[in-house]
Amino acid sequence: MHPSRLITIATLALVMGTVACKKPAPAPTGPTQAELDAAKNAADQEAARKAAAEEAARKAAAEEAARKAAAEEAARKAAAEAQAAAFKAAADKALVNIHFDYDKSDIKESDRAILQGIADFMKAYPSAQIEIQGNCDERGTNEYNLALGNRRASAALAYLKTLGVDEARFSTISFGKEKPLCTEAKESCWSQNRRDEFHLK
Repeated sequence: MHPSRLITIATLALVMGTVACKKPAPAPTGPTQAELDAAKNAADQEAARKAAAEEAARKAAAEEAARKAAAEEAARKAAAEAQAAAFKAAADKALVNIHFDYDKSDIKESDRAILQGIADFMKAYPSAQIEIQGNCDERGTNEYNLALGNRRASAALAYLKTLGVDEARFSTISFGKEKPLCTEAKESCWSQNRRDEFHLK
């Protein structure tokens, strides 16, 4: 056999032997169960942390909204109370009795400033409504004094209309001699009882 051919056969045998003896490469392996469990625990903890943070943020927002609502309600209530107190103080100052001469229903010159104050109050508080109550002293019959008390209440209403107040905001009633402020049979008492009173409705 030719030497070159012999070398070729030997080389081929060597290559085949090497290939036959070579071990296959190990298959790639995935993460272990412990690694999978650790990754799952970490993911669960992160999700729980996020959920807790979101819940805390939601709770804080709800508490802040409740605090603001309570503060707004307290401010609204305080403003309403202050407004009511101012209204009452203004009414107490303005709604003063006026008085009449015996058997008369004419508005006295001295009482016109009082009626002007009532008109100013009504203009300052457009929702206010007033009942005008006419009263008389004890002299005269019930029927006569009821009519006289009505004339006195109507006189005050007519004067207030001239000051620019809508008459629809008033009502009138006569009590005649039924509601005396003073019960002594003398002029100092009778002069107190001949009056118009003004009351909020």
